[in-house]
Amino acid sequence: MLTDTNSSPYAIMTSVPARSVRLTGDGPVTALRQRALDVTIPSMGAVMFDPELAHAYQNFLLASGELDGERSGPPFMDGDLYKWLESATVAAADSGDQQLLDRLATAAPAIANAQRSDGYLQTKTIIARNSGEDVEPLERSMDFETYNLGHLMTLACVHLRTTGDDSFLGPALKAAEYLITAAEQTPERLSDCNICPSHYMGTIELYRTTGDPRHLRLATRLLELHGGKGKAGTDDNQDVVAIRDQRRAVGHAVRANYLYAGMADLALETGDQKLITALNSIWDDLIGSKLYVTGGCGALYDGASPDAGQDYWSVTKVHQSYGRPYQLPQVTAYNESCASLGLIMWAWRMLTLTGEGRYADEIERVIHNALPAMIGTDGVSYFYTNPLRQVRHLPYPLRRPGDPGDTVPPPSQERGRQEYMKHAFCCPPNVARVIAELPYYCYSTGADGLWIHQYVDGTAELELAGRPITVQQHTRYPADGEVIISVRSAEPVAAQIRLRIPGWSTGATVRVDGEPIDRIEKGYAVLDRTWHNDEISIDLDLRPRMMVANHFTEETINQVCVQRGPVVYCIESADLPDGVGIEQVALPTSISWQEQPGAGLFTGHTLLTGVAAQLPPPTAPRQLYAELDPTPPTELAVTMVPYARWANRGSGEMSVWFPVLRDVHNQEGN
Repeated sequence: MLTDTNSSPYAIMTSVPARSVRLTGDGPVTALRQRALDVTIPSMGAVMFDPELAHAYQNFLLASGELDGERSGPPFMDGDLYKWLESATVAAADSGDQQLLDRLATAAPAIANAQRSDGYLQTKTIIARNSGEDVEPLERSMDFETYNLGHLMTLACVHLRTTGDDSFLGPALKAAEYLITAAEQTPERLSDCNICPSHYMGTIELYRTTGDPRHLRLATRLLELHGGKGKAGTDDNQDVVAIRDQRRAVGHAVRANYLYAGMADLALETGDQKLITALNSIWDDLIGSKLYVTGGCGALYDGASPDAGQDYWSVTKVHQSYGRPYQLPQVTAYNESCASLGLIMWAWRMLTLTGEGRYADEIERVIHNALPAMIGTDGVSYFYTNPLRQVRHLPYPLRRPGDPGDTVPPPSQERGRQEYMKHAFCCPPNVARVIAELPYYCYSTGADGLWIHQYVDGTAELELAGRPITVQQHTRYPADGEVIISVRSAEPVAAQIRLRIPGWSTGATVRVDGEPIDRIEKGYAVLDRTWHNDEISIDLDLRPRMMVANHFTEETINQVCVQRGPVVYCIESADLPDGVGIEQVALPTSISWQEQPGAGLFTGHTLLTGVAAQLPPPTAPRQLYAELDPTPPTELAVTMVPYARWANRGSGEMSVWFPVLRDVHNQEGN
């Protein structure tokens, strides 16, 4: 359903059909999605259709001439509506929510009516031209025209697969016709207006839906136009070097991950080995030196990527940037939410291309950490930036996207989530659609059988070797490492099932009907047999692990973070005694963690408690340096909670990384 690679010649697997997976239980992934269906997606829709807030729907009525007035919202608002409509499509298929269905039915003709006869569709430009302004399509590189069209194409494909209704497909096909003409007649304009390139993914998905080879040729041409600009390009948009020659994750992290996902889509259709070489190198650079432990991407508020194998003349200030290797600040980590969501999209396509579990590992990292942290437990508030440390009394403001220019940023310890459209903009609709589509990241099917990527309590109704089967997961993962999977088929079916063994797991066991399985390939346990009424059991070794970072990562030198399975933990000031700052907490290597079931907002999670060390304050307030206070540490009881749930108990401090106190033993016993 996510990507239809059934006919893609270089795909090892494809997405499972719409409505084929149902999540159950009270685990955190299920709860996150159910809250999105109940609260997030309906409330966001109300904002999208409200003329006093987002004005997103009304912009299309203005563009078609049905309404008179002025357009509201940023230039990428069209794309945000398309993303929300995609989330509503998937949500309504599960919930049957009539209001969502009505909004979809209302939006489709409004979009079609606003579109020009040549296929161009951007409400900002169309409304301006209707008002007599001298503006042309693809005239302003930051108007996000191709970004908007790409999300329209993706919406059309997902909506058609989910509902069988082609009401969004017509506008998407016309948009493709416009891009085909533009690529032939004004390629330089397309080359300049490829910011945040969702249209590479959208165009190729349209090709998979229609089978029209012109769409594949269009995608190939668009990607060729993207890079190789030399001094005319910037790392900000990853277009200095031709796409096949790129080797590093550089520049604006959202634009980067969208580009890399589009490159992977093209590789799935063409098998282009130069593209694959580039993607492998970029992936290794990101995972090996530029990714946060939570799955956060794009470390720097304003930075550059000067070490990307490019000449230094190309160094320019880059917003929300991949910086140098190991340049991973904590308090000032930018980590735009859309960047981590883009990582999921890219990883999914690399998984489809290679069948390697390491890509599903990174999807898991984001699903259990970065993604749920982006949205509050109220379901209506969002983080745009996602730091790994929040401290009190920071002596400089950290801007938040969406804050009006005449407002004063809140104190550093009060930088909470924001409401959609009142302050937070493009990320919330992206968050909504990824959460809605979470069930479809759990499974894939291939020519030789079924792939199980993620462990979530639920049921999948699928086909295996051409016969219907029911696959049911029973698990409390990630609170518990036991996963029981029942496979039921009316008739015996000979096929292969592959189960991901997470890369963090060192002692996993897999059994089928009690029989141990030890065949592991590319991070998956491989089960070849005839299935009828069978039970698979997986035991994953969940234990708290003290993690360290590479010594080049300056802000985490001599520090540790704690993970249990895929879950990254943090300490919040809500769990510290009054007067104890987050900077005073240190973790001894000898700490013994006690596991406790979470309750309330931590339901479905495991909390960790232990005796840490309380350090004296390092310096007086506003003092840069001071002599070391020799006072020995005292015992401090601490509770660690999942980073996924931080900032839901009011304002305060938080940290993922802490100084480590190593136990030093005199071997001579002195």
